[in-house]
Amino acid sequence: MKSNQVTIKDIGRELGISPSTVSRALKDHPDISTETKKAVNALAEKLNYQPNIVALNLRQQKTNTIGVIIPEIVHFFFSTVISGIEDVAYQAGYNVILAQSNESYQREVTDMKALFNSRVDGMLLSLSRETTNFDHIESIISKGVPIVFYDRMYESPTSSKVIVDDYAGAKEAVLHMIDQGCKRIGHLMAAPNLMISIDRFKGYEDALLERKMKVNKEWVTECFSGTFEEGKRATKKLLSLPNPPDAIFANNDPMAMGAMMAIKEKGLKIPQDIAIVGFSNWFFGEVMDPSLTSVDQPGYEMGQEAARMLIKQIEMKGKGEPIIETKILKTKLIIRNSSLKKGKEK
Repeated sequence: MKSNQVTIKDIGRELGISPSTVSRALKDHPDISTETKKAVNALAEKLNYQPNIVALNLRQQKTNTIGVIIPEIVHFFFSTVISGIEDVAYQAGYNVILAQSNESYQREVTDMKALFNSRVDGMLLSLSRETTNFDHIESIISKGVPIVFYDRMYESPTSSKVIVDDYAGAKEAVLHMIDQGCKRIGHLMAAPNLMISIDRFKGYEDALLERKMKVNKEWVTECFSGTFEEGKRATKKLLSLPNPPDAIFANNDPMAMGAMMAIKEKGLKIPQDIAIVGFSNWFFGEVMDPSLTSVDQPGYEMGQEAARMLIKQIEMKGKGEPIIETKILKTKLIIRNSSLKKGKEK
């Protein structure tokens, strides 16, 4: 008997009990004796029994549970997304199982398998920084589980997505710096495989080109992990150039804050010597010295929209082809002191 072909019928035959008794024992049903449960579970483990989740889903009602995979819970933006998801989900009668990939591709793969085996009705997913292969996602979609992307995604024709207009947000930020008199604007770019990084870089680039300014590759530094420490290291490198930038647009607020630390350690003043703008509008950007100009993303609204989309797909399942939607939310530039070279401080 091959381990990958073991069924509840095989377990029942070995133990001399019915398949339905095996099924209830595996689910810890109160009607089944402790002795039977122990025997069933011991044999299932010995034979490496794997439940046929697809068959279970066909036979059983939905679980009213959705899975959420988040890259980093500590990230302020993602914590606001979770709040939006939970508020909509609980109001609609759904429970939420949360998993954190911790920016790891392998963790993302494992998390998706775990959620699938927990029989969630659908998943909300934001890709890890390491994810460049999408086979694990396509595999789940092919099994009939709806997936809605939020914030970080890839071009999947079979999945809905909720994103912010990263391009427009970045372009507005860089145009603001040009309007403040900045001439040499650098960019701390995040993981280059992520669509959000590509779109923000494109916004940065197009803002410069629109104002007939040079895009200097020396002033663009890739920061794969997108952390405070990496922002600080990258900025030290930029400041050591013979012709350093007089402004930096960072892909996120932690990198912008790292940049501010490097600038201060160099004995330079913000924004007089070098202006800084971040992206995400972390809540403590306002209490930095100087306060940090940043592009605000509507995280709570993103979470709400993504949850609504997913629940709609779950409840329309089997009633025709799913409607694939893309919702693009607007950003807003929050101007504070770190970029104000002209005019009064805020």
